[in-house]
Amino acid sequence: MRRVRYESTGGPLFLEEAPVPEPGPGELLVRCAAVGITLPMVRKVSEAAEPVPLGGELAGEVVAAGDGVTRFRAGDRVTGLCFGHGYAEYAVVHEAMATPVPDGADAVTAVALVRSGLVALGALEAARVAPGESVLVTAAASGVGHLAVQLTRARGAGRVVGAVSDPAKADFVRSLGADDCVRYGDDSWGDPVDCVLDAVGGDLLSPALAALAPHGRLVAYSSGGGTIQAYDLLVGAKSVIGFQMALIARGRPDLYEQWRQELWRLFAEGALKPAVHGEFALEDAAAAHEAVTGRTNLGKVVLRP
Repeated sequence: MRRVRYESTGGPLFLEEAPVPEPGPGELLVRCAAVGITLPMVRKVSEAAEPVPLGGELAGEVVAAGDGVTRFRAGDRVTGLCFGHGYAEYAVVHEAMATPVPDGADAVTAVALVRSGLVALGALEAARVAPGESVLVTAAASGVGHLAVQLTRARGAGRVVGAVSDPAKADFVRSLGADDCVRYGDDSWGDPVDCVLDAVGGDLLSPALAALAPHGRLVAYSSGGGTIQAYDLLVGAKSVIGFQMALIARGRPDLYEQWRQELWRLFAEGALKPAVHGEFALEDAAAAHEAVTGRTNLGKVVLRP
C-alpha cells in the first residue's frame, strides 16, 4: 500500500510503499476513503523532536477485524481516530475510536463532521453556554471552528461572533450563522461576550480574554499554548477552562458516544453542514498541510487515498 511519511522535523513529506497493517485485538483494518488534516498533526511535523506517525481522523470501509471486536465487521463504513499511520490507503483504528457512518453521508462528510465536531461540541459543553448568551469563536473558518459556529447557533446562543485571520473569510463565517465577524488584528472585537471558544492560543490569548465580559468563560482547546496573567482573570472575575478531546474519548466513552449521536442527528436535520475546503491526493499531502498552516482553508482539508 501507499502511505505518507517524513524522516526529520519539518519534513519533507514523501510517499512510500509499506505493508498493509494487520489489526490486533480490538482493532479494525480500514480501507481509507478520506483522511482529515488536523492542525495538531501539522504542528507535530514541524515541532516534534522525533518523527511521529501521521495519524488522525479517517473514514472508509472495514476490511478486517481483530480478535474481540463486537461492533463492526467487514463491509461496514466507519469513521474514527487512528493513532498510527493514517495518511495511507489502509490504516488501523481501535474499535472504541470508531463510529458507523450512516446512510446519506459519504466518507468526506464523515471526516469533516465527526472528529472536528466532537472537539467543537466538547468545547461548547465545557463553556456551559446558556441559551441567549453570547459566544465568540476563534479560527471560525477552520475545520473545528466552522462547526463550532453552527453548533453554538443550534444550541440557542443569543449572539455568535467569529474571529478570523483574514477579512476575506467573513462572508463564509456569516453564512454559517454568525451575527458578526472580526479580524484578529482589529483594535476591538466589539461588545464583550459571555464565552470564548479559542482554537488558536499563543499571542491570541490576551485579546481573546479581553473580549470576555465580567464573569465570562474562555475555553482553550488549542495546541498552540500561551500564557495568561492571573491579574487579567481577577480583575473581571473571568475563568479559563482547558479542554482536550482525548480525555473524554479515553475516560468517558458514554459521553463520547452521546456527542457523536448528537452530531449525526444535527447533520440529518440539516442544522450542521460540514464544509470541505479541498480534497488532496496522498502525493499532495504537503500542499494539504500548507492549506492549514497558511490559514487559507474554509472548512476541512481532506486527503483522498
